[in-house]
Amino acid sequence: MIKISNLKLKPDQGMEVLKSQAAKLLHLSVKDMEEFQILKKSLDARKKENLFYNCSALVKVKKEEEVLRKNKNPQIEIFKEKPYVFPKTERISKKRPVIVGMGPAGLFCGYFLARAGLRPVLIERGRDVDSRKEDVDHFWKNGILIPDSNVQFGEGGAGTFSDGKLNTLVKDKYGRNKEVLRILSKFGAPEHILYESKPHIGTDILCNVVKNIRNEIIHLGGEVRFETKLTGLVYENMQIKKLILNGQEEMECDCVVLALGHSARDTFEMLYEEKLPMEPKPFAIGVRAEHRQKDINISQYGDSFHDLPAAAYKMAEKTRDGRGVYSFCMCPGGYVVNASSEEGRLCVNGMSYSSRAGNNANAAIIVTISPEDYGDGHPLSGIKFQRDLEQKAYELADGKIPVQTYQSFHSHVEKGSAIIEPKEGMTFEPAMKGSYAFCDISGIFPAFIREGIVDGMEAAAGKIKGFNRGDTLLSAVESRTSSPIRILRNESTLQTAIAGIYPCGEGAGYAGGITSAAMDGIKVAEAIVSRKSSIDGM
Repeated sequence: MIKISNLKLKPDQGMEVLKSQAAKLLHLSVKDMEEFQILKKSLDARKKENLFYNCSALVKVKKEEEVLRKNKNPQIEIFKEKPYVFPKTERISKKRPVIVGMGPAGLFCGYFLARAGLRPVLIERGRDVDSRKEDVDHFWKNGILIPDSNVQFGEGGAGTFSDGKLNTLVKDKYGRNKEVLRILSKFGAPEHILYESKPHIGTDILCNVVKNIRNEIIHLGGEVRFETKLTGLVYENMQIKKLILNGQEEMECDCVVLALGHSARDTFEMLYEEKLPMEPKPFAIGVRAEHRQKDINISQYGDSFHDLPAAAYKMAEKTRDGRGVYSFCMCPGGYVVNASSEEGRLCVNGMSYSSRAGNNANAAIIVTISPEDYGDGHPLSGIKFQRDLEQKAYELADGKIPVQTYQSFHSHVEKGSAIIEPKEGMTFEPAMKGSYAFCDISGIFPAFIREGIVDGMEAAAGKIKGFNRGDTLLSAVESRTSSPIRILRNESTLQTAIAGIYPCGEGAGYAGGITSAAMDGIKVAEAIVSRKSSIDGM
């Protein structure tokens, strides 16, 4: 195949324009191209008066070597991609590997183990994605929480009720990232995720993709068990022997993947009691900020935004004391959602459907914190810190999402003013899943977090016009950005000090988002099939 780079496409132009450009560069006609596909597509919005997509494409033609020999244009080159290759299976144990958790890490690990013929057993404390969706909708409507079936728990993991963003900063020298995108597309995600620079699926499509992957795992000989919770470990001579499920059932096991979600707090507590090595890790805390999507579009695109998708943004600034404050999980045209998973505690997240057609944009605006900020070095101290903030948020609005305008929040933080009402300056309605109420949310946070939010909002306004407008809506508390712990593993074998236990994905502290979690699931699957004996240790 021939790769052609730096093809330019205006927002109102289609595929035929790209084909014509490619043919002209190759000194061929469009009909001479046997195959044509977009390899990469990204929007260049640096000049608002001249927005365009920068594209690269792959072209197949007859007499490829001759065409390349005659054409010395630097935009044109031979394309040779090394495909992802899953290692040959060496595992000889007759016991089926068990995967705990069916988020992206668990699903992708299970899929590759099933393809390798190992017939994995996947257990998930929550319900299947269709039942889970009903439970979540019921919670948003009536406020009745099901602790094991909600935005955090159930088939697909926390990412299922999000924007379905698939970009990652993880380096991909082994091709796992592209393989994740290829598999998602194979099971129902739109083809454009394969070439867009910032791909996303949307929660409406992601639900079906998750279900399709699960069904393929079962078709390949795997087993899936919902409403099944890991409650204990049995190990001898530092080798896993059995799992305790739902407090009573024993399952023999010499290989278990802990693909836990970042909110599996009771499971982390159990693992700590079982003396599984773990440590506290940095994470971030803050709020969800809502702007009118139209305002973000104008800031990012200028006035010519009508032919473009809902605009995204990314901010990364420093607080007055030098710590990081940044945006996370930005949802164009999305909703703020009640993402609680424990009674008496409240947290929020962001979600978009595939169309991103909502009136508001939202993103987490979060301040980095370290174990020194929130605890005494105990592995579970981050969980306690999260819970304390979530309890304050819950009590502040009696279980509803607490909301405040930025004008009011800023005044309370910088002036200590109690006069400015939480709705002061409001010009548009929140876009939320779940009930909400206006309150002073500034009191939920320690001073360094609330001041950090203000510092970030003010600094970002220098780059994103209107970012610190007084009518910006803030909601609390955004506390589940990543796992507050890391389950320690040997980076050679990917096992813990207890052989046969593989920490994996976001909850275990090795990923952050759908794609990186799925990539870690593949990485762990590779380690399992390469393990020749059930008694191989660290």
